[in-house]
Amino acid sequence: MKQASLEPVVILLVEDNPDHTELITRTLNDHPIPNRIMHVTDGEAALDYLWRRAQFADPATSPQPHVVLLDLQLPRLSGLEVLQAIKANAETRHIPVVVVTTSSAESDVRAAYQRFANSYLVKPVDFQQFTQMMNDLGDYWLGWNQMQGHQQTISSS
Repeated sequence: MKQASLEPVVILLVEDNPDHTELITRTLNDHPIPNRIMHVTDGEAALDYLWRRAQFADPATSPQPHVVLLDLQLPRLSGLEVLQAIKANAETRHIPVVVVTTSSAESDVRAAYQRFANSYLVKPVDFQQFTQMMNDLGDYWLGWNQMQGHQQTISSS
Protein backbone atom coordinates (compact mmCIF):
# COMPACT_ATOMS: atom_id res chain seq x y z
CA MET A 1 0.00 0.00 0.00
CA LYS A 2 1.05 3.60 -0.47
CA GLN A 3 2.46 5.72 2.30
CA ALA A 4 0.68 9.07 2.61
CA SER A 5 2.23 12.51 2.70
CA LEU A 6 1.98 14.65 5.82
CA GLU A 7 -0.05 17.39 4.13
CA PRO A 8 -3.65 16.48 3.22
CA VAL A 9 -4.74 16.78 -0.39
CA VAL A 10 -7.31 19.59 -0.64
CA ILE A 11 -10.28 18.65 -2.82
CA LEU A 12 -12.92 21.14 -3.94
CA LEU A 13 -16.13 19.17 -4.42
CA VAL A 14 -18.67 21.08 -6.51
CA GLU A 15 -21.86 19.02 -6.19
CA ASP A 16 -25.47 20.01 -5.55
CA ASN A 17 -26.93 16.53 -5.00
CA PRO A 18 -26.78 15.75 -1.25
CA ASP A 19 -26.79 11.97 -1.79
CA HIS A 20 -23.88 12.14 -4.22
CA THR A 21 -22.07 14.55 -1.91
CA GLU A 22 -22.40 12.17 1.02
CA LEU A 23 -21.22 9.15 -0.96
CA ILE A 24 -18.23 10.98 -2.46
CA THR A 25 -17.27 12.54 0.88
CA ARG A 26 -17.63 9.30 2.81
CA THR A 27 -15.59 7.32 0.29
CA LEU A 28 -12.78 9.87 0.09
CA ASN A 29 -12.71 10.36 3.88
CA ASP A 30 -12.15 6.60 4.22
CA HIS A 31 -9.23 6.74 1.77
CA PRO A 32 -5.77 6.06 3.26
CA ILE A 33 -4.34 9.23 1.67
CA PRO A 34 -5.16 12.18 3.98
CA ASN A 35 -7.47 14.65 2.31
CA ARG A 36 -9.57 17.68 3.16
CA ILE A 37 -12.81 18.09 1.26
CA MET A 38 -14.15 21.58 0.73
CA HIS A 39 -17.73 21.46 -0.57
CA VAL A 40 -19.83 23.99 -2.46
CA THR A 41 -23.22 23.42 -4.07
CA ASP A 42 -23.30 25.76 -7.06
CA GLY A 43 -21.11 27.07 -9.83
CA GLU A 44 -20.94 30.64 -8.58
CA ALA A 45 -19.78 29.48 -5.13
CA ALA A 46 -17.10 27.34 -6.82
CA LEU A 47 -15.63 30.39 -8.54
CA ASP A 48 -15.96 32.45 -5.36
CA TYR A 49 -13.98 29.75 -3.56
CA LEU A 50 -11.29 29.47 -6.23
CA TRP A 51 -10.90 33.23 -6.61
CA ARG A 52 -11.15 33.93 -2.86
CA ARG A 53 -14.26 36.07 -2.96
CA ALA A 54 -16.97 36.66 -0.34
CA GLN A 55 -16.91 34.12 2.52
CA PHE A 56 -13.93 32.31 0.90
CA ALA A 57 -11.47 35.23 1.12
CA ASP A 58 -9.34 33.69 3.90
CA PRO A 59 -6.82 31.14 2.57
CA ALA A 60 -6.56 29.57 6.04
CA THR A 61 -10.20 28.44 5.91
CA SER A 62 -10.44 28.15 2.11
CA PRO A 63 -7.12 26.70 0.92
CA GLN A 64 -6.45 26.40 -2.80
CA PRO A 65 -7.48 22.92 -3.91
CA HIS A 66 -5.09 20.41 -5.40
CA VAL A 67 -7.97 18.98 -7.47
CA VAL A 68 -11.57 19.96 -8.29
CA LEU A 69 -14.37 17.38 -8.57
CA LEU A 70 -17.01 19.09 -10.68
CA ASP A 71 -20.58 18.11 -11.47
CA LEU A 72 -21.99 19.48 -14.74
CA GLN A 73 -25.60 20.05 -13.69
CA LEU A 74 -25.30 22.88 -11.17
CA PRO A 75 -27.42 25.86 -10.16
CA ARG A 76 -26.35 29.46 -10.90
CA LEU A 77 -23.49 28.54 -13.27
CA SER A 78 -23.23 25.22 -15.08
CA GLY A 79 -20.26 22.94 -14.58
CA LEU A 80 -19.12 23.70 -18.13
CA GLU A 81 -19.16 27.44 -17.38
CA VAL A 82 -17.16 26.84 -14.19
CA LEU A 83 -14.68 24.64 -16.04
CA GLN A 84 -14.21 27.24 -18.77
CA ALA A 85 -13.63 29.99 -16.19
CA ILE A 86 -11.11 27.87 -14.23
CA LYS A 87 -9.07 27.04 -17.32
CA ALA A 88 -9.22 30.61 -18.69
CA ASN A 89 -7.72 32.09 -15.51
CA ALA A 90 -3.92 32.05 -15.14
CA GLU A 91 -4.22 31.60 -11.36
CA THR A 92 -6.39 28.47 -11.54
CA ARG A 93 -5.75 26.79 -14.92
CA HIS A 94 -3.10 24.50 -13.42
CA ILE A 95 -5.62 22.90 -11.02
CA PRO A 96 -6.78 19.52 -12.30
CA VAL A 97 -10.54 19.38 -12.85
CA VAL A 98 -12.27 16.01 -12.84
CA VAL A 99 -15.81 16.11 -14.16
CA VAL A 100 -17.98 13.68 -12.15
CA THR A 101 -21.48 13.66 -13.60
CA THR A 102 -24.50 11.54 -14.48
CA SER A 103 -24.32 12.61 -18.13
CA SER A 104 -22.80 10.20 -20.63
CA ALA A 105 -23.91 12.35 -23.58
CA GLU A 106 -21.15 12.61 -26.18
CA SER A 107 -21.84 16.35 -26.49
CA ASP A 108 -21.12 16.85 -22.76
CA VAL A 109 -17.95 14.75 -22.91
CA ARG A 110 -16.73 16.69 -25.95
CA ALA A 111 -17.64 20.06 -24.39
CA ALA A 112 -15.78 19.20 -21.17
CA TYR A 113 -12.60 18.17 -22.96
CA GLN A 114 -12.81 21.20 -25.26
CA ARG A 115 -12.71 23.26 -22.05
CA PHE A 116 -9.64 21.30 -20.88
CA ALA A 117 -11.16 18.93 -18.31
CA ASN A 118 -8.48 16.60 -17.00
CA SER A 119 -10.84 13.66 -16.72
CA TYR A 120 -14.52 12.86 -17.31
CA LEU A 121 -16.26 10.26 -15.13
CA VAL A 122 -19.88 9.15 -15.38
CA LYS A 123 -21.46 8.38 -12.00
CA PRO A 124 -22.70 4.79 -12.01
CA VAL A 125 -26.26 4.22 -10.80
CA ASP A 126 -25.19 1.13 -8.85
CA PHE A 127 -24.00 1.96 -5.30
CA GLN A 128 -21.11 -0.55 -5.33
CA GLN A 129 -19.88 0.66 -8.71
CA PHE A 130 -20.11 4.30 -7.59
CA THR A 131 -18.12 3.49 -4.46
CA GLN A 132 -15.51 1.58 -6.48
CA MET A 133 -15.18 4.45 -8.95
CA MET A 134 -14.62 6.93 -6.10
CA ASN A 135 -12.03 4.60 -4.51
CA ASP A 136 -10.23 4.34 -7.86
CA LEU A 137 -10.44 8.12 -8.28
CA GLY A 138 -8.95 8.51 -4.81
CA ASP A 139 -6.11 6.10 -5.60
CA TYR A 140 -5.18 7.99 -8.75
CA TRP A 141 -5.73 11.65 -7.84
CA LEU A 142 -4.77 11.42 -4.15
CA GLY A 143 -2.02 8.84 -4.38
CA TRP A 144 -0.35 8.35 -7.71
CA ASN A 145 -0.79 11.69 -9.46
CA GLN A 146 1.91 14.30 -8.77
CA MET A 147 0.18 17.62 -8.06
CA GLN A 148 1.70 21.07 -8.23
CA GLY A 149 2.07 22.59 -4.78
CA HIS A 150 1.72 19.29 -2.91
CA GLN A 151 4.55 17.12 -1.67
CA GLN A 152 3.90 13.42 -1.57
CA THR A 153 5.83 10.44 -0.34
CA ILE A 154 4.63 7.28 -2.00
CA SER A 155 6.18 3.93 -1.32
CA SER A 156 5.10 0.34 -1.71
CA SER A 157 4.91 -2.06 1.16
